Amino acid sequence: MDFQIDKTDGKARACTLKTAHSTIQTPVFMPVGTVGAVKALDATDLATFIKPQIILGNTYHLYLRPGDNVIKKMGKLHGFTQYPKSFLTDSGGFQAFSLSDNVKIDEGGITFRSHIDGSSHYFTPKKVIDIQNNLGSDIMMILDDLVALPATQERIKASIERTTRWAEESINYHRANQAEGKSLDQNIFAIIQGGTDKTFREKSAKELCALDYDGFAIGGLSVGEANQDMYDTVEWTTQFMPEEKPRYLMGVGTPEDLVENVERGVDMFDCVMPTRNARNGTLFTSYGKVNIKAARFKEDNKPLDPECQCMVCQTYSRAYLCHLYRAREMTYFRLGTIHNLYYYLNLMTEMREAILENKFQEFKKEFYKKREK
Repeated sequence: MDFQIDKTDGKARACTLKTAHSTIQTPVFMPVGTVGAVKALDATDLATFIKPQIILGNTYHLYLRPGDNVIKKMGKLHGFTQYPKSFLTDSGGFQAFSLSDNVKIDEGGITFRSHIDGSSHYFTPKKVIDIQNNLGSDIMMILDDLVALPATQERIKASIERTTRWAEESINYHRANQAEGKSLDQNIFAIIQGGTDKTFREKSAKELCALDYDGFAIGGLSVGEANQDMYDTVEWTTQFMPEEKPRYLMGVGTPEDLVENVERGVDMFDCVMPTRNARNGTLFTSYGKVNIKAARFKEDNKPLDPECQCMVCQTYSRAYLCHLYRAREMTYFRLGTIHNLYYYLNLMTEMREAILENKFQEFKKEFYKKREK
């Protein structure tokens, strides 16, 4: 992986990241394709209307169905899905958090019961890397111990200590594989934990960033804490992360979250919000969120967002989208998803351009001004 900083504006960064499959300009938002598909879209939709350079898949879900060995036989993720650009695969640590009723964590790994058939499985740091080797992702996330917030000091302390041990095991295993000529095109990121506690975040960041990782993520946020606590934690943590490597904030978030955290030095983001909200009738625009099922849109012939250049806004009216959603027509889910993802990726492009022109604060001011109307 090649990574370079093209420009900074305050702490905000415009960078270029090159993998074996694509060149990624940051700040970047990664559409979530949990099981190898962005919900409601196919690879042609992505290539034609969204044009992301990287999307996210999930190790836990792909391991259970169809199985990482199946995907390897079918040409790994790129051949199986026909999406030719980069993949980042999450390790399954978040699923251990979100499916906590079916999970047991010990010093060696995570035991969980499948949400599909109840079968028992054990994820270790090495096994997670083996699965991702089969998936062929460009960026692999390591196994971490994520805790819900609020949490006790004892639980957070145990989380960061376990995450560091697993990180040491993971990087040693990955570099040994590469020394044998395996997974040479795959990069590996560690995940900083610590809740919203500054002492724990500093400890976790310093321990992990001392290891030979290709990039670093901030995990364990947007899991119940207040927005300002999240922003403060990110601002505190980034100072301990190396400038010459990419910074990824996992599972975040709203358009406002993206703007605030780009300002604090984050390069990469992912979240199910644009796709999930689209399916639930919430669409993002330059002027804030729109609930497209509202009766006031039934005879509204204006485009969803007059400033948006996506295929949906250039072709269809709010009235038509309202009708499709109320009729539960499958076409709506595709169109709503295309628009929301286009909006998110265009927002990142606008922020990059503002950073390159040294105008990020002007951009941020205008971003919020539109939302007040």
